Amino acid sequence: MIDYRRLRVALLGAGSVGSQVAALLLKHGDELADRAGAALELIGIAVRDLDAPRETDLPKELFTTDAESLIVGADIVIELMGGIEPAKTYLLQAINSGADVVTANKAVLATHGPEIFDAADQVGAQVYYEAAAAGAIPIIRPLRDSLAGDRVQRIMGIVNGTTNYILDRMDTEGAEFADVLAQAQALGYAEADPTADVEGYDAAQKAAILASLAFHTTVPLEAVHREGITTIDKTAIDAARHAGYVIKLLAVCERLENETQASASGEAISVRVYPALIHRDHPLASVHGANNAVFVEAEAAGNLMFYGAGAGGVQTASAVLGDVVSAARRHIAGGVGVGESTRANLPIVEIGRVTTRYHITLEVDDQPGVLATVAGILSEGRVSIATVEQTVIDHPESGVPVARLVIGTHRAREQDLSDTVDRLAASGVVERVVSVLRVEGD
Repeated sequence: MIDYRRLRVALLGAGSVGSQVAALLLKHGDELADRAGAALELIGIAVRDLDAPRETDLPKELFTTDAESLIVGADIVIELMGGIEPAKTYLLQAINSGADVVTANKAVLATHGPEIFDAADQVGAQVYYEAAAAGAIPIIRPLRDSLAGDRVQRIMGIVNGTTNYILDRMDTEGAEFADVLAQAQALGYAEADPTADVEGYDAAQKAAILASLAFHTTVPLEAVHREGITTIDKTAIDAARHAGYVIKLLAVCERLENETQASASGEAISVRVYPALIHRDHPLASVHGANNAVFVEAEAAGNLMFYGAGAGGVQTASAVLGDVVSAARRHIAGGVGVGESTRANLPIVEIGRVTTRYHITLEVDDQPGVLATVAGILSEGRVSIATVEQTVIDHPESGVPVARLVIGTHRAREQDLSDTVDRLAASGVVERVVSVLRVEGD
């Protein structure tokens, strides 16, 4: 057996991911040593409660509540606690003690990433976070390394498994939102409080991380436009299916050119999360269940898609351990860590300046001249009609026949579209604006 140099590894957190990371480190230590060129010794696991039930059977002597002492004695610190504090404090302590850090903490990176990366730069440490954006899917290294010589034009990501599971079940089985959400909670896909998932907060954090990497620009979380899926009902799902689309919660990170409020290069970026229509021929439409996928459009490489499990203890542990091996190799090779590239410093435009296509579903009076009135309002608002489909249905409460219009538009500016929808709602001929959905991927 090769007498490898020993590297001390501290683990913070022993939840579903942390427990699996610890178990795999102990089980496959010899293999990992061969790959890393160093023996990886798990010196301890910091937890809040020593007696809490664990998903795996781990040696009790490894557990401690003294995270700070564990950090000081480590070469590599793995942070899998989640949340902002004390995770941020521990990450900074680890960096300042000279350790490299591995984290899956999207919340702390999306809100305090620049501070953490700057601290690592000051001491020559490295921050690894492959598991923070899409679970087991390798996307951080491709964006940071493999595509570093290319120009990423656009990213569209399904980066939240809970919402994808809900929307997929609604589409494939005709189920209602509330029913599928309850099933997702029963299966462990959704928390008792699902707000972070269904309102798009989780996806927005991941979008900020992906956009920062793709466009070499610091993207604050507050610059990410966010909408959730709680307004999506069976009517919207059925209308999308009829038109040849599927609804997905998408994280869209896009390079915009010829922007009037752009940088000297004429470029800016947009980062947004919302439910959108994707044509059923698009690769992202085939992402089912709780899986995730990230679709990247690059100038030279063309279209690339990364697909797989976006969550799960053992799956996410795979990405974490990949980072641990990388950190060990860097320790053996020596030298300072590679900092994050944010020198492009592209401006981030607000959602109102983005242009895309839309499907607008309206319920209107079933009277002559109504369609002409609607078309006139759209034209005045600089929103051009591409398609119109009209059906007559009975109002669900009054039973009076109403016409349902599904209007597909050409590309329009978001602010123009929003103002126009407000005018439609106040026009007197529109009974209800059923839904307004963007069309992505065309």
